[in-house]
Amino acid sequence: MPRRTFGVVAAAVLLAGSVTACGNSDTGEGAGDGKLVLGFSQVGAESGWRTANTNSIKEAAVEAGVELKFDDAQQKQENQIKAIRNYIQQKVDVIAFSPVVESGWDTVLKEAKDAGIPVILTDRAVDSADKSLYKTFLGSDFVKEGRLSGEWLIENKKDATGDVNIVELQGTTGSAPANDRKKGFAEAIAADPKLKVIASQSGDFTRAGGKQVMEQFLKAHSKIDVLFAHNDDMGLGALEAITAAGKVPGQDITIITIDAVKDGMQALADGKFNFIAECSPLLGPQLMELAKKVHAGEEVPARIETEETTFTQEQAKEALPNRKY
Repeated sequence: MPRRTFGVVAAAVLLAGSVTACGNSDTGEGAGDGKLVLGFSQVGAESGWRTANTNSIKEAAVEAGVELKFDDAQQKQENQIKAIRNYIQQKVDVIAFSPVVESGWDTVLKEAKDAGIPVILTDRAVDSADKSLYKTFLGSDFVKEGRLSGEWLIENKKDATGDVNIVELQGTTGSAPANDRKKGFAEAIAADPKLKVIASQSGDFTRAGGKQVMEQFLKAHSKIDVLFAHNDDMGLGALEAITAAGKVPGQDITIITIDAVKDGMQALADGKFNFIAECSPLLGPQLMELAKKVHAGEEVPARIETEETTFTQEQAKEALPNRKY
């Protein structure tokens, strides 16, 4: 698979537009200058990935001539619901959001539907049984990311004798990437019974959370062979805990993460991480074009997935000079 510095739309989907936003709440009225008005609720600013995602959306909105109204939910579902209702009151043209968690959206999504405002899900999905409540999903295949991580580990540890003890740093509890990456990884490593997850806990996708939980893992378990972190930031936090415990990250403990942001890629190039599955945050251009299509009443695919890759140490060294995030 060719190295990619960022995700592109899958070949079957002829779109060019994207996904998230951030910042402080903007409660102004809709545009009167003919611009498409997009209301976006961002999860927060919990990681380097999210910052890059936010920047991509803000920059793409300017380039596409879209008026972007955005709100930073600060990792709280109630803030996102409030923001969406605010956008409905403002009568924006399109609403997009990256859900903090998967459940609990039907009521507010029905309010948007009743108001005639189309909704686009970006980066993260919802578990609503009523697919008519939103127009499309734009983002990554999180199950695949977890599966690719597990498949690499099987190959890496194929000659290991005895049990291989794995600890897992999960993302935000109830979120789509946490649920799906855990699922994909578990399904993959089930093919090798010596690979055993001995502890799994949420680090909330943050460096601080990753460090804190890894410290707990190291105190509770004398033998840890592998760390699987649901994102680079938690893995980077875990590096601090591993080093402080007198162990060598990447050697004493094999480290697998997901995202491929610059700091994570540098850790991989330096041999502190061992493998990264990519999850591109550069979805802004795709969202802008997609918002224009749904506002115009055009048919769009129900699910649009970005195409991404994986990195080993040598591949990270090659990709880093041109890395955009």
